[in-house]
Amino acid sequence: MSLDPIHLALDVTAVPSEPVGAGRYTIELARALAREAELSTTLIARRADTPRWRKIVETGGEGLHLLATAPRSRPLRLAYGEIGMAAQVRRTRPPIDLFHGPHYQIPARLGRPSVVTVHDLTLVEHPEWHERSKVLYFSRAMRQSALRADVVICVSEYTRDRYLAHFRPRGEVLVVHHGIDHARFHPEASAADRAILAGLGVEAPYLLHVGTIEPRKNIARLICAFDRLADDDAELRLVLAGQLAWGAEELAATLAQAQHRRRIIQLGYVPGESVAPLLRHAEVVAYPSIEEGFGLPALEALACGTPLVTTRDSVMAELAGEAATLVDPFDVDALASAIEAARKDGPERERRRRLGCTRAQEFTWERCAQGHLNSYRRALGQ
Repeated sequence: MSLDPIHLALDVTAVPSEPVGAGRYTIELARALAREAELSTTLIARRADTPRWRKIVETGGEGLHLLATAPRSRPLRLAYGEIGMAAQVRRTRPPIDLFHGPHYQIPARLGRPSVVTVHDLTLVEHPEWHERSKVLYFSRAMRQSALRADVVICVSEYTRDRYLAHFRPRGEVLVVHHGIDHARFHPEASAADRAILAGLGVEAPYLLHVGTIEPRKNIARLICAFDRLADDDAELRLVLAGQLAWGAEELAATLAQAQHRRRIIQLGYVPGESVAPLLRHAEVVAYPSIEEGFGLPALEALACGTPLVTTRDSVMAELAGEAATLVDPFDVDALASAIEAARKDGPERERRRRLGCTRAQEFTWERCAQGHLNSYRRALGQ
């Protein structure tokens, strides 16, 4: 193997200004890859995003570089991602050895080995959960990347199984899990936590859901379950931390009919530094999502030592195992009962807490970066 570092181009143009899910993965991956001595990583970003990525590059060390060439507007950016980015990669010096598209897409005519990340298959299996334009664009992008990529990274075994049920990629398909920032997500509370919660207007006791508000998150049934629990506890609140996305009309309708809607706190998008305090001080984290590719907030809840109620027969069940209480996401009674049981102090709550903290320690961004580095070597035939 050559002693020269692999020169990687990482496409970060799809990361929004308020990153969640795949956006957080891309940011944390970029930071972790910067610590890999075998890599020299160039981030291809939107021109308008230069200040944000410049900060990451400046703190990332000598192995991280910025190339902010993509347009701001979404239509132009998508066109650039299909055609213009490939030309940029081909003319970059020193030469790019490998391209990684962390959000389903690989440009045409790259002339370089490539890796693509697939997060979930809801765009294919549940198009009703997404905007039609997004479904059409990314369904096509996944078909093309299956034919173009030398290696496909899936974020879980669950996602890999669903992916192979729909696509026959020409390259190898590998599973690389996301990581957890354990410097941030841990059980130890601090005085800063109280200040953050006060600033958000959140008081205990509360149940918590973290995640974008969209149809697959199953928030309407969670609100119905909370209504039943709130009948017996006049102090209990439900906190929803996440931005509203397409298809949130169902939430508005359910909220309008909720008996205890005044005790439901909608925080909208919550910055990263506020998520861990919210998780740590919640009585229970409820994550009854119908479908996920990974479900990072569920694992971050376990890392914070907080009881987790989530969905059986899901990727969350795969990753959390016995540390979580698993329910049928369509059964409101079962969801309410599971949350109520998880609230109670006792040996079972403590057992799951210990299991959760232990399980969460297995997921780090350093391990994630190592998995990606292995994928890059495989794509290069090393």
